[in-house]
Amino acid sequence: MLASLRTHLEGPFDSLTKSTMELYDNLLATLGNTPLVSLRRYSPTGATLAVKLESFNPGSSVKDRIGIAMIEAAEREGKLEPGMTIVEPTSGNTGVGLAIAAILKGYQLICTAADKMPLEKKALLEAYGVEVIMCPTDVDAEDPCSYYKVAERIRDEQGAFLPYQYYNQANPQAHYDSTGPEIWRQSDGSVTHWVAGIGTGGTISGVAKYLKEQNPDIRVIGVDPVGSVYAHYSEHGELPPEEEIHQYLIDGIGEDLMPESVWFDYIDEVITIDDRTAYDAVTELARTEAIFTGSSGAAAAAAARTVAAALPADAFVVTLFPDSGERYLSKINSTWLREQGLID
Repeated sequence: MLASLRTHLEGPFDSLTKSTMELYDNLLATLGNTPLVSLRRYSPTGATLAVKLESFNPGSSVKDRIGIAMIEAAEREGKLEPGMTIVEPTSGNTGVGLAIAAILKGYQLICTAADKMPLEKKALLEAYGVEVIMCPTDVDAEDPCSYYKVAERIRDEQGAFLPYQYYNQANPQAHYDSTGPEIWRQSDGSVTHWVAGIGTGGTISGVAKYLKEQNPDIRVIGVDPVGSVYAHYSEHGELPPEEEIHQYLIDGIGEDLMPESVWFDYIDEVITIDDRTAYDAVTELARTEAIFTGSSGAAAAAAARTVAAALPADAFVVTLFPDSGERYLSKINSTWLREQGLID
């Protein structure tokens, strides 16, 4: 009788174990299909506001999508061969996305970064075995010491492959192929507005192109820090006067140059967000939605809430948080915020 009971209990369990096994070949097989989450507590009036949480990607950021995409595009084009080194200027997340793909494919990686990059990101890159070269932030993009030009010099001197996310069309294409279709499916085709920060421009552009192909009436709104070039360029078709380009504290979005990875044909307007608004939104999101994002995601949320508040209840606004605020804890703390004049 006891043997019979054991067979009765173990049989279904063994069957269940075999039929529900989920085993991925490698970490990148878990990429994408990040959740779309309502922000009804943060934005209770007007249109529905939802956010795509890219911290659920394997390397905890949206840039995981383009790391593997740029490497595989280069392999197909014969620009990247076994044994080569990859070098990339990055604010951190693209470096992590490239590092994961490089490890799995057997490449070495060097990253150049502006010295305003949070210490957490530098430490994370080094944990992956990446050589990180810090460069001054407050120099022109064409200055030999800028992290762009240092990466170019390493490419030329060492024969390394430079994906250059700012000019690589595999960057926006990755979002056309994955992020855009995910948003369309997850919103059941009801999205009416796409609001996203503009860094290299890949995320907003690729998603915008896909969504507008599904519904040309979808409005695309870019978010730019005060001191960056995108808002002025969107309105006037040229870079702003030099005196209007200056440093800002928001990480990960905004530029002092015009990348080729921005597809402005699909962006309807660009609005600006200042540092204090962005960092206030970091705290508010954490304490209303229990979502801790960085300053670029918070800037996008602040802009998206303004957009949503002016729309009817049947509109559907989607924004995107590129990563988690955990990568910015050396900045997102009361001491640093007070030193920067961002809290009283």
